[in-house]
Amino acid sequence: MTAIYQCPACGRETPADRPIWRCPCGSPLNLAPGPGLRRTDIVGADASLWRYRAALALQGPTSGKLLKSIAEADISNLKYFRVTSGKIAGVPVDISRTGYTGDLGYEIWVSWNEAVKVWDALMDAGKRFDIHPAGMLALDVARIEAGLLLIEVDYISSKKALIAPQKYSPYELGFGRMVHLDKENFVGRSALAKQNKNGVRRQLVGLEVDWIEVEERYEKFGLTPVAPAQASRVHVPVYSGGKQVGKATSTTWSPLLKKMIALASVDTAYSKPGTRLQMEITIEAMRQKVSANVVKLPFFNPERKTTIPV
Repeated sequence: MTAIYQCPACGRETPADRPIWRCPCGSPLNLAPGPGLRRTDIVGADASLWRYRAALALQGPTSGKLLKSIAEADISNLKYFRVTSGKIAGVPVDISRTGYTGDLGYEIWVSWNEAVKVWDALMDAGKRFDIHPAGMLALDVARIEAGLLLIEVDYISSKKALIAPQKYSPYELGFGRMVHLDKENFVGRSALAKQNKNGVRRQLVGLEVDWIEVEERYEKFGLTPVAPAQASRVHVPVYSGGKQVGKATSTTWSPLLKKMIALASVDTAYSKPGTRLQMEITIEAMRQKVSANVVKLPFFNPERKTTIPV
């Protein structure tokens, strides 16, 4: 059974797990794109609506001020995870208050053949807001700071999970608030109800690595650690004493927080904030352990991300 979104304009039903922004009638549906999009996935909708769209992500503390200065749209009152329509440089656009950075941000959806014009207008107007282009490596760091998971990295999708440890429940990923057991019966409800009652064996947590210990480990090798410039998606063991209790799935140096942080999946007994664990690092092909404290996610969550007016 698949959840359904109903178009508010024409009543047409669209599967909620489909990455469609617009109903064929033209009304926006405000659904996020998924990484596994195939044209054959789109049931009862016009695939060309997605195929010929481009997206520009405008993220950061001054993104709202920049958009207000250039967009013919009500940016001030646009709520978090809502979408509006307007124009930028005379080009029709949809603007959603969404993003993968955890800060105030917007995603601008535009016809592909007009995307460069919108980009140029944003970059020109953004000079006084200190705008800079950023790529996927920068985004990877920002999404870890925001505690945002990456599919096939921080958890395995149901389509690709082959063994039991690769299968994840919403309650293990911090998504319990999205499970509504009071709804009518749906596929998986009984299993989720049991987990809600009895708990799950592991939890997603944040880890703050003790950088002083990292320096001490490197000093024993006659080396000085260098804060990594990009995130690591290599899974590494997490221990309590000599026992492995989980794994870190995404690790990065946070230039914003000035800390080494990680997303990790650990046994529930060790998931309470303040718990002292150890994470494995490698120096000169030698495995080392450094202390890491369990902290509540997200690492970074500024009020400006969701407050209105902007």
